[in-house]
Amino acid sequence: MLITIIAVIGLFALLVLAHEWGHYIAARRLGVKVTEFGFGFPPRLWAYRDKARQMDWSINLLPLGGFVRIKGEGGDFREEVDSFSNQPAWRRIIILVAGVAMNIILAYGLLTAGLMIGLPTALEQTDLTSARDIKVQIVSVEPNSAAAQAGLRPGDAILRVGDTLVTQTAQVTDYVASHSNSSFEIFYQRGDQEKLVSIQPQVLDQAVGRPVLGVSLLTTGTVAYPWYQALWRGGQATYYLTREIVFGFGRLLHDLFLGGRVPADIAGPVGIAVLTGQVVDLGWIYLLQFAALLSINLAIINIFPFPALDGGRLLFVLIEKIRRKANDQKIEMIVHNLGFMLLMLLVIVITYRDVMKFGGGILKSLGSFWGA
Repeated sequence: MLITIIAVIGLFALLVLAHEWGHYIAARRLGVKVTEFGFGFPPRLWAYRDKARQMDWSINLLPLGGFVRIKGEGGDFREEVDSFSNQPAWRRIIILVAGVAMNIILAYGLLTAGLMIGLPTALEQTDLTSARDIKVQIVSVEPNSAAAQAGLRPGDAILRVGDTLVTQTAQVTDYVASHSNSSFEIFYQRGDQEKLVSIQPQVLDQAVGRPVLGVSLLTTGTVAYPWYQALWRGGQATYYLTREIVFGFGRLLHDLFLGGRVPADIAGPVGIAVLTGQVVDLGWIYLLQFAALLSINLAIINIFPFPALDGGRLLFVLIEKIRRKANDQKIEMIVHNLGFMLLMLLVIVITYRDVMKFGGGILKSLGSFWGA
């Protein structure tokens, strides 16, 4: 549990600090004054005054990321040359987009480093000769299925079903089909632990009428590349993940605004913490992949043109450029504050649902951590 807490804090800190560092570097390079760079979120615990840069480096109580304060970002100090609000539109756009760009760069760096070391990858037949640690892994578990009730989770590697050693997904599906009316043992691996569970297939879809485990399986293996290939393949992986996440957000917005509901598979801070704990159980290389995925998620969320996000502020800069006159700062601040409140409301709703979904597991973990 302690390792999970450290991993969650470290993961959030890495992603947010990388984002804020992008804003910081861009502002400094373009001659805009930065008044503070904070590690963690207030209240402040300690600060160092950098006289050369005329700014504060601070350490704050809540260790889940950080922030950067840029002079004039609220529309004030318009007459001062080192103010954000005094800059031409193209400079402000670069500063606003720099955080998103840094998250994409971070994801690319993580994926490239992982591909040099060796990342778990879905295998095609052509990949089998170059892969190591080939295994049949669970990629999804249906809610209320036999697998879910038995405690199986995505990422678990199936080693044996009954007396059959597993090297291909077809072996699992064939065995389940031939033993659909009886219980049998599944021997599986989660991280460094090997576990045994007894399971009885159940009918999930009455239209199909066939008992199943309720899992999706995939043959995976660890594939590593020379550095010159990893640089290219890391870019390919970053592009692919970014594209898929953009499409995923499109579906999310459709369900949210047209369907009037928050999709069931979206996770908030609590859900991400639980998922991080599960990824930690699988091994640090999976955590590296997860960090890259979350970094791209953070980039896409922030560039979305919603008030209070970088994309919302970018939208106001573009509106100002089109109108050829400064926006009313009071109106802009009201819009951003309303957007922030809506975002917080969405976070509260998702967090509440996360607690209802994962609460038992959280309490159990906390109990074991505190020795209860």
